[in-house]
Amino acid sequence: MRLRGQRNSDPEINLTPLIDVVFLLLIFFMVTTTFIRESSLDITLPQASPEAAERQPEVLDLVISVEGDYALDGHTLVNRQPGTLRQALEEAMAEGERPLVIRADADAPHKAVVTALDVAGQLGIARVAIGTTPEPE
Repeated sequence: MRLRGQRNSDPEINLTPLIDVVFLLLIFFMVTTTFIRESSLDITLPQASPEAAERQPEVLDLVISVEGDYALDGHTLVNRQPGTLRQALEEAMAEGERPLVIRADADAPHKAVVTALDVAGQLGIARVAIGTTPEPE
């Protein structure tokens, strides 16, 4: 009995399943991709001019002491009531709209600061800042 010898043939790799998987992944990513159009705002930026800058308006200075007392532009108010503060701010703003700077002592009650911010908001004062004092060196 004669046995046949093994054929020396090169093994072949079937690429069909690989191509199928690649195409399925390609189709999956194409279908699941979302094209979101980001909203944007058109802004016209101001141009700088070599002219001198405008004079800064004077600020309305509200100082709150450790006890919670208010002083508006150096004049201490009679009491700590929001109505008194409101009346003083209305009188000061009658001269013209000025930015309000609230300078509170580090140990001042938070309620006094919140009350001052609340009264400023009720009066429609849009430019309010909290001022700090630098530590001495």
